[in-house]
Amino acid sequence: MTSELDARARDYLLRADGQEDVCLATYAPSSGDQRTTAVLTDLALPLEGERSVHGNASFSGSYVVRAASQAAAEGLGVALLHSHPQGAGWQAMSATDRDTERSYAHMAETVTGHPFVGMTLAGDMTWSARMWHCNSGHQDAESVRIVGTTLRVNWNGRLRPAPVTTSAQIRTISAWGEHVQADLARLRVLVVGVGTVGIDLAIRLVQAGVQDVSVMDFDTVEEVNLDRLLGATRIDAALFRSKSHIALRAMQAAATATRPVLTGYDLSICEPQGQRIALDYDVIFSCVDRPWARAVLNQLAYSDLIPVIDGGLAVDPFPIRGMRNATWRAHVITPGRPCLQCNGQIDGAHVARDRAGLLDDETYIKSAGLKAPARENVSLLAPSVTASMLGQFVSLVVAPGGLGTPDPLRFSLSTHTLEHMRVETLAGCAYEQAAGGGDRRANLTKEHPIADNARRQREAHARTMRVLVGRLAQNVADKASALIGNVLVGS
Repeated sequence: MTSELDARARDYLLRADGQEDVCLATYAPSSGDQRTTAVLTDLALPLEGERSVHGNASFSGSYVVRAASQAAAEGLGVALLHSHPQGAGWQAMSATDRDTERSYAHMAETVTGHPFVGMTLAGDMTWSARMWHCNSGHQDAESVRIVGTTLRVNWNGRLRPAPVTTSAQIRTISAWGEHVQADLARLRVLVVGVGTVGIDLAIRLVQAGVQDVSVMDFDTVEEVNLDRLLGATRIDAALFRSKSHIALRAMQAAATATRPVLTGYDLSICEPQGQRIALDYDVIFSCVDRPWARAVLNQLAYSDLIPVIDGGLAVDPFPIRGMRNATWRAHVITPGRPCLQCNGQIDGAHVARDRAGLLDDETYIKSAGLKAPARENVSLLAPSVTASMLGQFVSLVVAPGGLGTPDPLRFSLSTHTLEHMRVETLAGCAYEQAAGGGDRRANLTKEHPIADNARRQREAHARTMRVLVGRLAQNVADKASALIGNVLVGS
């Protein structure tokens, strides 16, 4: 849910007189590849006579029918929210709570077509949740996310226990304490695009103890990448390794968690499967430089309430010799902050052209008088982008001083100035108006020919004897190196 909806729910449910209270809410389903999320959209408060407070709280069946009918008309599901003012932490259901939710689950699902969701708010403002299925009872949620200029996650410690801290993480933990580290380390983080900045981000996240980090990139390592792609070698380029393979290898070597969960996807975020996978994550880093990919991620930040940390580097060379300037910027795309279109990082017309494949058509670009996508990149400056994006990540999940994420930040190298960009949401912004839409979002994904072509070419090379033998030898060497490392660490 958004932090704004969380505040409204808390104000209603945590009464000044200390009694329990109850209300209903609507939600939009958000269906990932492995995870299903209920994105709360609004409260459906009771009318007079529909609920009674008497130490405990009770409500009428007509209230559920009214809220479920309203939800069904909008293609939404319905959730029951109630408070345990004396409780703390993730709440188990009492027998009364279980009986009440079970008694309405079948009716709510029949009316809306979506499972009934139950949520409990403890007195310390911790939410817990479960989803009811007519034929199989309830399934406890793994977490409840409250999304805004900060990200607050209430964890189900039974399903998502805090990772064991290690001696390699002592200095990281000293910056913010074990409680914050336990929350940060449990986040599922996806890095989309593992070029210069993305691979650096992924390595630093696993070094900090984040247990579950994945990368997504369909591209192949080439000789031209070697001046800026950490961990990539000439052998990788000769063996036509995918960028996600290189990132995974570097992450596995750097991870400090005792049981890291590291995954690589040779996909484009613009493909339906790429988007479905992204919906399984709590935070996404956007390290892409194309408008279509950025638009897909921009949409998910609002429709599915998954914060997206976006950044980039722009180099402005003189036509003949030297560099006029370089700028880099970073920003968090989340409810409470303007989207990428509002802050000027994407343009709807360019998104449409990119989606149609026109930005890869040199004839069209020339005839339309457009500028081809920039290719300038400097490895010496890329760490500054990484640092800016990681600063935004820490602001989002740790919230130093309780302040959360700032406005977009832009640094100009020529003048060495950092600008806080005061941007406002544009009137009628389609992305922000669709916040909480979940699966009702407009479909921006489709087949991505460039990604298909990159995979096909990589697979064709992988079938040649030279690459087959080379990859086998490299894999054996990597396993031997890992084995030696394990032996040395164990001793």
